[in-house]
Amino acid sequence: MDNTLFKKNNKRVQHAWVFYDWANSAYNLVITSAIFPIFWSVLTSDDNGGNTVKFLGITFNNDTLISYVTALAFLCVVVLSPILSGIADYTGNKKFFLKLFCYLGSLSTIGLYFFNLENLFFGLLFYLLALIGFWCSLVFYNSYLPDIAKAKDQDYLSAKGFSYGYVGSVLLLAINLFMVMSQETGAEKMQMMRYSFLTVGVWWIGFSQYTYKYLPNFKNKNRITKNVIFSGYNELKQIWVEIKENLILKRYLQAFFMYSMAVQTVMLIATYFGVEEIEWGEGGASMGLIISILLIQFLAIIGALFTSFLAKKIGNIYALISINMIWIVACVYAYTIHTPIQFYITACIVGLVMGGIQSLSRSTYSKYLPKTNDTTSYFSFYDVAEKIGIIIGMLLYGVLGQKTGSPRFSILFFVLFFGLGVVFLFRVPKKN
Repeated sequence: MDNTLFKKNNKRVQHAWVFYDWANSAYNLVITSAIFPIFWSVLTSDDNGGNTVKFLGITFNNDTLISYVTALAFLCVVVLSPILSGIADYTGNKKFFLKLFCYLGSLSTIGLYFFNLENLFFGLLFYLLALIGFWCSLVFYNSYLPDIAKAKDQDYLSAKGFSYGYVGSVLLLAINLFMVMSQETGAEKMQMMRYSFLTVGVWWIGFSQYTYKYLPNFKNKNRITKNVIFSGYNELKQIWVEIKENLILKRYLQAFFMYSMAVQTVMLIATYFGVEEIEWGEGGASMGLIISILLIQFLAIIGALFTSFLAKKIGNIYALISINMIWIVACVYAYTIHTPIQFYITACIVGLVMGGIQSLSRSTYSKYLPKTNDTTSYFSFYDVAEKIGIIIGMLLYGVLGQKTGSPRFSILFFVLFFGLGVVFLFRVPKKN
């Protein structure tokens, strides 16, 4: 779209923006949460029930190895985001970087088709690059929100984006599950899982083209220099100085860091918790986990839209406080569960608050931003804070799980962070 024709609150532009959620959320569901974890578990388990894998001459537990690769991906995102957002702000070319990481992520996802133990290094490399592509693209995607919508419309538009993502990802997952479950032998099912990786990559690339057609390009004639490359870190320092002087934004980010650390970690380890702690019986964990994931995705659509409605009635901060309280209840209940039915109940609770807390957190942050053209850097700061929280959360989860011998205590421990999030949210001053 020609930037000279662009006006904020253009409905076509907004629809194109939310459609990127439809395009890329299939990766987060199929690869991160559903098909790939099952594929990885089957691929790295032997006939005797062992679950170790040898990589670079070292023997790892399969979950440990994939966790290390995931952590490395998040570390790369934390390092890259400031550099790239600084360049994007200086050149105005955030659309280029959105497309760049979209293509990196989607093509790497297609590369997962070739994932096998004989070429494990390249398989894990594709997994790493897909993660980097997905999360880095979100930095530039999120930064468009204050550019294309007025403050009063951002809650709804943010929730609409998440809702599109949930619908699109569940649709593709349903197709992928039909492909897998229609096969009879284990080898045939594994092959269908590989085809699922292809469909995710093609889906991501294909549907994002609609976004690129209408999303505005703010590119200018500034040229990239050596100073510009590292200006992102300087911008983050400057933004940190500005945030410290902005009491509302400072208090909100303190709260966000606490509860987001817990939310993101719980979401990342939920599948592993279900495998280890729930007594699935003869049917096994795979189908039960997939049912849970579908429940979460369906209810997340309702939850995201209801949260937007709730925010209009009681305000963003009190809506976030309410959602955090429900998360606390969910974590305490999860500590006690053992049966599939109890796990499904937990999934329903999580689904209702998962989409709501993500969409409302994003739009609340957008509302609190000062008037600036450097929205990419502000959202890079937001993204870096979120990813550092994930790294800390995963480390705490691992240490507590190792010390106690059960992830139950780790889940219960995250009640503390949700509680701190509530405390900090109460300290956010009312916006005049």
